[in-house]
Amino acid sequence: MLLFAHLKDVRDRIDMVVPEDTKTPDGMLLSGVIQRLALVHDVGKATTFFQQYIGESPGKPRYEKLRYHAPLGSLAAYYVLDETGHSTATCLAGFVAVAKHHGRLPNVVEYLFNRTARPDPEKWDPVKAQISDIHEHAPKLVTAIFQEATGDADAWQNFAKACVNDESLFTEIADHITTNGERPITDPSFLTDEFYGLLLECWGTLVLADKTSAAGAPQSSTVYDGTTPKTTTLAEYIDEIEDPNANPDGSQTERLNYFRSRARKDVLDSVSVFIESESNVATITLPTGMGKTLTGLNAALEIRDRTDRDRIVYALPFTSIIDQVGAEVQDIFDTDGTDGLLALHHHLSDTRFGYRDSDDDVSDLNDDIAGMLGESWRAGIMVTTFVQLFESLAGPRNTQSMKIPALRESVVVLDEPQSLPLDWWKLVPRLVAVLTEQYDATVISMTATQPELFSDSVSLVSDPEQYFSAAERVRYHLHDSVERFLQGDEQALEYDVAAAEIADVAASGESLLAICNTIDSARKLAEAVTDRIQSVSVAEQYFASLKSGSADPVEDTVRQIIQSPKQAFVHLSTRLRPTDRLALIRIIKKLRSAGYAVTAVTTQLVEAGVDISFENVYRDLAPVDSIVQAAGRCNRSFEHERGDVTVWWLAQPAAQTHTPAVAVYDLQGPSLTPVTAKALDSVRQGQTTLPGKSVARTAVQNYYDRLHTEKNVGKEAYSAYVDTADAESLGRLSLITQTKTVDVLICVTEADHELVSSLETAYEKYEFEEVKRLLTATKPLRVSIPIYRDDSPEADAVTSLRPLADREEESQIRVLSAETRAFENYFDRSTGFVVTDRTVEDRFL
Repeated sequence: MLLFAHLKDVRDRIDMVVPEDTKTPDGMLLSGVIQRLALVHDVGKATTFFQQYIGESPGKPRYEKLRYHAPLGSLAAYYVLDETGHSTATCLAGFVAVAKHHGRLPNVVEYLFNRTARPDPEKWDPVKAQISDIHEHAPKLVTAIFQEATGDADAWQNFAKACVNDESLFTEIADHITTNGERPITDPSFLTDEFYGLLLECWGTLVLADKTSAAGAPQSSTVYDGTTPKTTTLAEYIDEIEDPNANPDGSQTERLNYFRSRARKDVLDSVSVFIESESNVATITLPTGMGKTLTGLNAALEIRDRTDRDRIVYALPFTSIIDQVGAEVQDIFDTDGTDGLLALHHHLSDTRFGYRDSDDDVSDLNDDIAGMLGESWRAGIMVTTFVQLFESLAGPRNTQSMKIPALRESVVVLDEPQSLPLDWWKLVPRLVAVLTEQYDATVISMTATQPELFSDSVSLVSDPEQYFSAAERVRYHLHDSVERFLQGDEQALEYDVAAAEIADVAASGESLLAICNTIDSARKLAEAVTDRIQSVSVAEQYFASLKSGSADPVEDTVRQIIQSPKQAFVHLSTRLRPTDRLALIRIIKKLRSAGYAVTAVTTQLVEAGVDISFENVYRDLAPVDSIVQAAGRCNRSFEHERGDVTVWWLAQPAAQTHTPAVAVYDLQGPSLTPVTAKALDSVRQGQTTLPGKSVARTAVQNYYDRLHTEKNVGKEAYSAYVDTADAESLGRLSLITQTKTVDVLICVTEADHELVSSLETAYEKYEFEEVKRLLTATKPLRVSIPIYRDDSPEADAVTSLRPLADREEESQIRVLSAETRAFENYFDRSTGFVVTDRTVEDRFL
């Protein structure tokens, strides 16, 4: 495609992703701003230097900077916006957006200073040379481009003079930054509250239009439009599974259905009040068992319909529950994920986007375009993680920026927001303000334990207390070890004693889930438990079925376990492959649905949203909201009159100096166990057995109040990065603790080995697009091992395995094959990849 044709093609795509009435903070049409950026963003490619670089002209550029096209494009962007009456903030946002349309956003003030104001008599020489070259070799082309962007036939001539003759344009831009000669010294006036959001949207929209144009995506609105899910379809689904006329005084199931229906009606009735309010943030605070997922989705669809929003973005804390929610949505709307109605996006997913078109040839997008659109969140419902959502707003990578246009006029559901890292508790409200105040999005914060992140929110539940009273599914027990902790006694519970208590429960025929704070702690407890009960390992049976080539290893495992006279036992942690964790959770659900008792020892990966239910839950000491989330796995569907949740305080495993609770919750940020102790103490009144509601409501509220008042959680600096448009610092943040990791790609089945063989063949043939596709396909087979020290047992274990494709550059992915002798040394069929853990950070997520 010729340059001018490409520029106009990118320009014409802007209207397909920016609503026509969207305004910038200074009241101008946003689409007009970005269309002008689109027309000039690649103007630097008109130089002979760039044409030499890509081989279209003979010779080579005299020096490297002459072939760079973004610097000239950024100056052109500022100029055409300034000439068409836009504010300084908009002009500078356009300048940076074009300058970085192939990169990441910078610290804007530092960047503008370095580009325009830092003393350097030669800094503009490459741009001047480019302008002179274009003026000599392609004057008609650039004259037409600038006229298209400004409506002025003399725009190119005037731009060239302002750069080459008197450098007035350089001076004008530099004057927006106050310096002491060496660095910027004040926050410039253009840095309003809206600047970061404006820059992010200009940049993300330009990147999306540019990349899809370059990839050859058809220029059609249907390429970018998702399929709208119908609210009536969800309503019909709910009517099939719930009885709205259930008897509130009937059986437990009838009472549950009654209050679920009442809660949903309560929420939907409140939508009108919310829409008429001045807030764009709503909350849904309901206990486990009240059908929050369907209620939240119903509310989101209702708000979308009544406010003419575009799409639903449903964000969750953990990848372990993405597929669960996605499968339910898939079932509700009878979609296979290829029709543009639903897409799942997390780090393990291969997100693809299908769209509707009468032309079969046009509808058949190639993998590159389908993947690009999938990661741009164009579907009617996106199910994703907090990581994907918030890291796409906080200094995103270039490809992440393509999501930004999809967030405008969306309805965003935050499911379990209390799971967000405490350091982000001031940044998240600031990013949500960008969504709601600038992008006209609506946000719903939904959880049983509302962390009060959003001060001006409107509750869609008129009286949460009635539902917590009705849903009193559990009672909490404070173990003697917790009593000792509350009293300052340092004697925690040893694993053999804890295992003996678990064995007693198992012997009674009841199901039990024990949640630990670290992988090492979970493994030690699991070993102690299996030493005391006659058990059959669910995981070992599953791997046997998997290895045998079973067509349905999940069903085969369930059948084998039910036929066994022994107690079913399962251990879950992130040392198991993601595909195996999901399979084991499915097996647990099937066994529990069949009334079969299961004893499970896990890390926190089951804590929020995983739809499994046990009669008894044991939780190692943790923040109150985590305890309540763990209780959500107990008597989840009111199978029994009351479930029992025991909080105990487990001792430190061997070679560690702190208990897992202290190590995880006190040593890596604000000290949380003392806050938990105070919150529990506020409701126990000398008792060791506590009603469910007093913990789920009163203790949780006390805990959050103390976090805000005593700990002042959330880093002010993080939100300040938004205010100062420091995207570089934002980009260094992560919702997940950044530790060096090595992925171990574990091959168990013949299909696993064939996948890796195909991947390594693609490497050998330098088929890099195929390598990328197959690497994504291996993600469910990989276990990430954190490496804290180069001399650690973890480092020794993974470096002894061969790198993928035997390439040293792929040393961050190692291969462990069941066909090698090393497999038995490093893989345990009950606990997964085996390494001695000696660090407290080795925890879930």
